[in-house]
Amino acid sequence: MTRICVAGGTGQVGRDVVREAVSGGHQVAVLSRNPPAPGTALNIDGATYVRADVTTGEGLAAALAGADVLIDCLEGRSGKALRSFADGGARLLAAARDAGVPKAVMLSIVNCDRSSFGYYKSKAAKERVYQLSGLETVVLRATQFHSLLASLFAAGSRLRLVPVVMGARFQPIAPAEVASALVEAALDAPSGGPHSVRTIGGPEVLGMRELAVIWQPASGSRGRVVELPLPGGMGKYLRAGHNLAPGERHGKQTFEGWLAMRADSL
Repeated sequence: MTRICVAGGTGQVGRDVVREAVSGGHQVAVLSRNPPAPGTALNIDGATYVRADVTTGEGLAAALAGADVLIDCLEGRSGKALRSFADGGARLLAAARDAGVPKAVMLSIVNCDRSSFGYYKSKAAKERVYQLSGLETVVLRATQFHSLLASLFAAGSRLRLVPVVMGARFQPIAPAEVASALVEAALDAPSGGPHSVRTIGGPEVLGMRELAVIWQPASGSRGRVVELPLPGGMGKYLRAGHNLAPGERHGKQTFEGWLAMRADSL
């Protein structure tokens, strides 16, 4: 039995990581600034939740005590959380070293170092922190989640439009499959090297218009599919196909299959 500390264990992928680790018979401690109450959807039975904050260091020692491995699923999407994302990672890894945790695994984004988009740049900066930490570290880079595309389409459909970025293709993957890969990386025997990068992608590469057409009947949307240009760093990243990993099709669940499992909630 392995003792696993999960940072960001109340987020989308983090919850699946906690659920899988607990079901595998492992001891799981989840660090969170706001631990969820027992019996709520964010609280997974069998896991221990510890109040901790990577921006201040408060509670990190208690959360990491006795852990064999750290899985970092934290996000910093905007504002202060985005600006301090890499610094928070450094603080978390320093606490892990002090606690004697030998290994850390981080969730990241495919080719994030090839994008000028702020959120992706923060992921790349945190990857560098992991690489230089002195611990055995694994960065798992994933393609975009099925849920991201569904949320983009749903947001536009409220105006009777389903937005599609011109020239964009995606290789979406189920968050639960990314969680499984994170747990697998955490449980792997020591590699002998201080740092490694892995990539996991969805099972198919499709144009964004094709994905919108798949989403519409599953969601019941009657909006008109509209192709739009996307300027800036993210548009350039997508048009270049840097969001794809066609040689790493480890995911099994297609976008259509993922939607079918969530038909009642779309």
